[in-house]
Amino acid sequence: MENIVQIAETFSELQGEICRQIENADGKEKFSSDKWEKEIGNGLTRVIQKGNVIEKGAVNFSFVRGKFSDRMENILGEKANNYAATGISSILHSGNPWVPTIHLNVRYFALDNKVSWFGGGIDLTPSIIVPEEAAWFHRNIKDICDRFHPGFYPDFKKWADDYYFLPHRNETRGIGGIFFDRLKPCEKYEFETLMGFVVDQAKAYPLIYAELMKNNTKPYTEKEKRWQALRRGRYVEFNLVNDRGTKFGLESNGNTESILVSLPATAAWEYDFKAEPGSFEEKTMQLLKKEIDWIGFQAK
Repeated sequence: MENIVQIAETFSELQGEICRQIENADGKEKFSSDKWEKEIGNGLTRVIQKGNVIEKGAVNFSFVRGKFSDRMENILGEKANNYAATGISSILHSGNPWVPTIHLNVRYFALDNKVSWFGGGIDLTPSIIVPEEAAWFHRNIKDICDRFHPGFYPDFKKWADDYYFLPHRNETRGIGGIFFDRLKPCEKYEFETLMGFVVDQAKAYPLIYAELMKNNTKPYTEKEKRWQALRRGRYVEFNLVNDRGTKFGLESNGNTESILVSLPATAAWEYDFKAEPGSFEEKTMQLLKKEIDWIGFQAK
């Protein structure tokens, strides 16, 4: 657990840089700052709302310590007395349905049994999937992975497909990206390699989204906006039903507003929605599947 203070300082600095770059790309609103302190630790929640592009977004930083409860043991599958954790979690929801939702999480978790690991990843959730855009996103993520290990992208891409999946809907949340957990420093992955990997993801995050935000000039219809609300409903379902980070945050008595700030400003649920054959809704639904090779994707 001795490295965690330095890691927390690095993550805190990265939070500020991410916010500055996103503000510049949005061009209108600034992030608010809400510093919180609780018995388990502290954090800084930064929120942007009603911007030119971003309807609601957040970049959270936290550094917490506490007793490792029985419930945490069940969630994480480890045994320990105390834990310490630090990380950045960000979500950006756009107003325009042609600009996708993006999510970043980088974190470091340490236990007093001398077990520690990195976790996180980046994933993209378009309301309307544009295959060329999905391929571009995955190429960017693969480039980051390949700088550190040739196995990172194929392994973590599959992990994202499996993790960002709604089993009760039998569909993926979006087009995935990468996800990893329990990435432990060892002979195969040195600490410096893993730290560089998560830092490079955080640095790339605002640059990737600044490019995607250019879709904000694309006009949209009321039908496309309605579809965005339905897809956001799926996002809410995943975060509240399936996401382990949300469950752990609430179980650890973290800052509730910060944990739930990932939810969109508005969402909708329509009973038994059926997409019309050949519609853009149906085309998106057909692509909400695991194991799509987005980099080599060719439309049928």
